[in-house]
Amino acid sequence: MAMIWLVLSLIVLLYFLQQLLGPRSKKRLPPGPKGLPILGHLHLLGKNPHRDLHRLARKHGPIMGLRFGFVPALVVSSPAAAELVLKTHDLAFASRPANEAAACILYDKRDLAFGPYGPYWRQMRKLFTLKLLSNVKISHFQPMRRAELGLFVTSLKRAAETREAVDLSARITALNCDINFLMVFGKRYSTMEDKGFEEAIKEAMVILGKFNLADYFPYIGVLNLQGLHGKMKRVSKIIDGILEKIIDEHVKRNKKQTDGDIVDTLMEIMESGEAGFDFDRRHVKAILLDMVVAGMDTSSTALEWAMSELMKHPAVMKKLQEELESVVGLDQMVEESHLGKLKYLDCVVKEALRLHPVGPFLIPHESMEDCEVGGFHVPKKARVMVNVWAIGRDPDVWPDPDSFTPERFVGSEIDLRGHHFELIPFSAGRRGCPGIQLGLTVVKLVLAQLVHCFDWELPDGMKESDVDMTEKFGFLLYSSFGLLLMGNGSRMIRSLNCQEL
Repeated sequence: MAMIWLVLSLIVLLYFLQQLLGPRSKKRLPPGPKGLPILGHLHLLGKNPHRDLHRLARKHGPIMGLRFGFVPALVVSSPAAAELVLKTHDLAFASRPANEAAACILYDKRDLAFGPYGPYWRQMRKLFTLKLLSNVKISHFQPMRRAELGLFVTSLKRAAETREAVDLSARITALNCDINFLMVFGKRYSTMEDKGFEEAIKEAMVILGKFNLADYFPYIGVLNLQGLHGKMKRVSKIIDGILEKIIDEHVKRNKKQTDGDIVDTLMEIMESGEAGFDFDRRHVKAILLDMVVAGMDTSSTALEWAMSELMKHPAVMKKLQEELESVVGLDQMVEESHLGKLKYLDCVVKEALRLHPVGPFLIPHESMEDCEVGGFHVPKKARVMVNVWAIGRDPDVWPDPDSFTPERFVGSEIDLRGHHFELIPFSAGRRGCPGIQLGLTVVKLVLAQLVHCFDWELPDGMKESDVDMTEKFGFLLYSSFGLLLMGNGSRMIRSLNCQEL
């Protein structure tokens, strides 16, 4: 107890010394609400920080200055402001802030997502682009995706034949886990011996998304006031042990029998020395974690929100089915080669990601130098938060922003690849997501197959208005309730009458 009071007293002393002796900037700072001593603006954040900061931005502006503990923060809430940070001043904001959880779980941030900007990160980005997520590599896994999707649809067909209500959220999550694990590890999650891996990954994502006092108050980490240290170390140990086993299996097996999964590719890079730096197992495991975390729940969450919106808007569902009938026909399943022709499907996915970005905030950036953004001074080491959720609901950009209206994208040039800052769920600039092509392929393919093969109904006499759209904030923006639906197999019978799954 004495140690706790000593550290807290030191923090208070440091704060007031900073206020009294710190440099007084005469430069124009971003506007924002009045903060409290020591806490800054932490008291203004509740269970849904994306909504809290959206409300504050409506009052103080799209470039808003806050302070979280001892850390200055810049909150960006409009397309124009996001463009300044992610394009105009992209290099100045290319790094990542302190994150104790990422350092513990992701091998001292040797990964791509949380790694600080510099020569090492640039080499890592090149590896992702050229070796791990190239178009050739994505195409290599296409037969696997098709086979897994076939098994998925067949299982839903059985449920439809008996009029069984299915937890579509759980089914989609299981499908994405199997696709992701096959691509990364060469085996389905359902066949892995270590059944605790998915739970450990999910817990790691929860920890990474939690507000950690140690990231905002110097010296407070030693107190472990939130009890996060033990959880981080425990989860990190579980994950590390499982990844070591997986890597050992790949090393021991005959190379002539390799399936060419991501582990194989990374081990080839490590053995060849082509990375251009000291690339060891820690780097391999950090990259594997990035790929598992990025691919496991993100696609599932996007699909769940999209299906929820389609159930609330049957006219949109019907229009999408008509496009699928016209482009694909009722004599075959949807193939990846069809996706480029499904223009309305593209609009539906864009609209779902506009209203429900998988991550309400981009992973925070950090300013590497003093700079000026929109006429405001931003100090070095400021945390930059891009509120993608708020940008997607900006009434100055989107007419009737809270409505699900895919037609708003018909004939629009706005894409999802970071070229248009009105819609940046995958970020933009140097820190743009390198897995966007794979992610969009999976989301579009699964959504198209669900809509093409089944007519979906709500169970127990539920109405469209009864679909719960309550959000659960975390590292991702989850739906609070699973999507329980009944599939009518009449479309399935017609669309598969010429083929066997």
